[in-house]
Amino acid sequence: MGRFIRIIRSSADRSLGIILFLLVWELLPTLGIVNKAFLSPPSSVVVSITKLFSTGNLWVHVFASLQRSLSGLLLAIVAGTLLGLFLGWFKRFEAIVDPLLQLFRQISAFALFPVFILFLGIGETSKTAIILWASFWPILLNTVSGVKYVDKLLIDSAKSMGGSQSFLFFRVILPAAAPSIFTGIRLGGAYCITALVAAEMIGSSAGLGFYILNSQEIFQIPDMYAGIIVLAFLGLLLNYILAVIEARFTRWKKGLSVNA
Repeated sequence: MGRFIRIIRSSADRSLGIILFLLVWELLPTLGIVNKAFLSPPSSVVVSITKLFSTGNLWVHVFASLQRSLSGLLLAIVAGTLLGLFLGWFKRFEAIVDPLLQLFRQISAFALFPVFILFLGIGETSKTAIILWASFWPILLNTVSGVKYVDKLLIDSAKSMGGSQSFLFFRVILPAAAPSIFTGIRLGGAYCITALVAAEMIGSSAGLGFYILNSQEIFQIPDMYAGIIVLAFLGLLLNYILAVIEARFTRWKKGLSVNA
């Protein structure tokens, strides 16, 4: 019984901030403090989301956005992890390449969007490229950091027992760096959702970013906020999935438990 009460209290504490936020949001336009034309109350947004569900348009936009974001994120995971492992393992190579990488990572994905369009057109390839670029850097930097800062005692212990370089890399370095790598992947997931909106604002006919911008242009403000809310939930879902995958691959971490 005591455990049940603790769960209820914890859920109430976690929900309180959201409830207060929604209440303030509902009251501001309802009481006329903020113009309803600019800030639709949550009740109107819920109606718009329900309409999206009932017409089936929601799934068209969600599927288009998922296809783009996952394509870019998966490419970023592969490229960022492989290059990060290589840079973290080979110190001299990192010393040569790092200044160039530090320069490139300062360039915003949004600033490069015109370049991607020039070379790749306004189709799906340029949209995937901007998501890839935005997601790539946190994955790369966290992977490099994870490999470089593996506990030296672990490495020395493996070497003292005659472990080969391949054993050292796959059985010591990679597992020890996994938490940092997954932190980068989760950050990359957040960046890919942010870049998705910008990517879909040009040359798209479907996707949540397109839906948000199109709703704003035709002044369907409740629909605009509905698209924003759905996009936020999509980001939360992606982060949750990545967190579950991380937990399964890093079960050795102390205190970690995963519900099957």
